[in-house]
Amino acid sequence: MSASIVQELLDKTKDFSLDETLVFLAEEFPGKVIFSTSFGQEDQVITDFIAKSNTDITVFTLDTGRLFQETYDVFHKTLKKYKRPIEVFFPEATAVENLLKTKGPNSFYDSVENRKECCFIRKVVPLRKALAGNSVWITGLRAEQSENRHDLNLFEYDGNFEIIKFNPLLKWTLEEVEVYLSENNVPQNALHKQGFVSIGCAPCTRAIFPGEDIRAGRWWWESSHKECGLHSAKKE
Repeated sequence: MSASIVQELLDKTKDFSLDETLVFLAEEFPGKVIFSTSFGQEDQVITDFIAKSNTDITVFTLDTGRLFQETYDVFHKTLKKYKRPIEVFFPEATAVENLLKTKGPNSFYDSVENRKECCFIRKVVPLRKALAGNSVWITGLRAEQSENRHDLNLFEYDGNFEIIKFNPLLKWTLEEVEVYLSENNVPQNALHKQGFVSIGCAPCTRAIFPGEDIRAGRWWWESSHKECGLHSAKKE
């Protein structure tokens, strides 16, 4: 998969709706389009679009072993509503066992390096496994989620994972996401009504206060770029 394909995709889909783009990608890359969901609001919008498009797009999630019960609840409701399988990828047991044995269960609070190590084991390695052999990775990234995402395009080449990324909700606002979810009766994580905007692992996520940045609730004890390695690769 080459970065040169990005411009071609941007040109071919520039007048397409989200629905039309999903159908186009599924036909252009049969069996090799994959969508990663963490069951957040943006991901639930995309899941609804994929289900309605009835395309051959694989939906998967990463179970880090440290998720909120509310995340599992919306996972279950999503399966029941759409009657579509969701593949699950776990971290390697040996790597988790070694991490806990040598550094304990909460080493991520001690330093940014430790936190990134935990994210790498629980998220990045399983993601590599999930993306292997695929051509297009659909994400729920939105530009207003963080400063790091303002300069993204609808299609990107991710040199870290060597795959084309499609960011269909890039220009959507949070209000537009919430309206869509409400109007289409899409299952949502109950934590969203408790001030949780961006939801990750339970020990690393808190509700945000009025006026705080959307990502402030992630790794709140850090002064960092608030990324875990899944979407931090530079554009090429």
